[in-house]
Amino acid sequence: MPASDLPICRTCGVQYGEPRPDCPICEDERQYVGWDGQQWTTMAGLAAEGHRGRVEEEGPGVIGIGTAPPTAIGQRALLVRTPEGNVLWDMVSYVDDDLIAQVRELGGLTAVAISHPHFYGSMIEWARAFDAPVYIHASDRQWVARPDDAVVFWEGDTHRLSEDLTLINAGVHFEGGQVLHSSSKNALFSGDILAVVQDRRWVSFMYSYPNYIPERPHVVRRALDLLEPYGFERVYGGWWKRVVYTDGTEAVRRSAERYLTFTEDR
Repeated sequence: MPASDLPICRTCGVQYGEPRPDCPICEDERQYVGWDGQQWTTMAGLAAEGHRGRVEEEGPGVIGIGTAPPTAIGQRALLVRTPEGNVLWDMVSYVDDDLIAQVRELGGLTAVAISHPHFYGSMIEWARAFDAPVYIHASDRQWVARPDDAVVFWEGDTHRLSEDLTLINAGVHFEGGQVLHSSSKNALFSGDILAVVQDRRWVSFMYSYPNYIPERPHVVRRALDLLEPYGFERVYGGWWKRVVYTDGTEAVRRSAERYLTFTEDR
């Protein structure tokens, strides 16, 4: 089956390797099946509906990669530009030749890394377009909807992608939930593992966002312990302009303290 015809879940935006009646990612309690039942589209279908790539600067050396109009839950990816090569952090459903050409003009990709299964999108299409590996924590192996040799499953608490970039298994939201730290950019890329909220001085921690299931306090504490060695000024969340712009380390610390105060009834 041509890649343009592979099924994409309309609710979560994840592309599957073959047709199927259900989307396990959406049937999990952290997500949901659309109120009209399971609905599918394809890359060709998204193009026919008028979706196109959106490329805009999100910060110094950080380029947002999204879709206009948005698909699925509306997240955008981030092209993190470094002298050692560019890494695409997180993922979207849509890709076409024009979007690939724009990313090539920005230096292409050496790797892809994705925070958690709700953002897997069309990761294999991107991996093949740039001959780039996709880094996913091994704890989330079961959620990969289109298995491929491009996927690299790593284990443990941290994994160095380069001198500048480190993946950290925060474990919030999903057991394999990961964030990306950049030393040169003094930044943490968090998707919605640490979700930047509407008041962008804060982040939050949830097991399920759409179903309002809070994350367990011990999971949040473990994430804080793992982040302790890493300082950062900015925190880039999963949606356009969802960015903590200053004092990100302190924002995460006080956000966790506030969260634990409520969840532990202190």
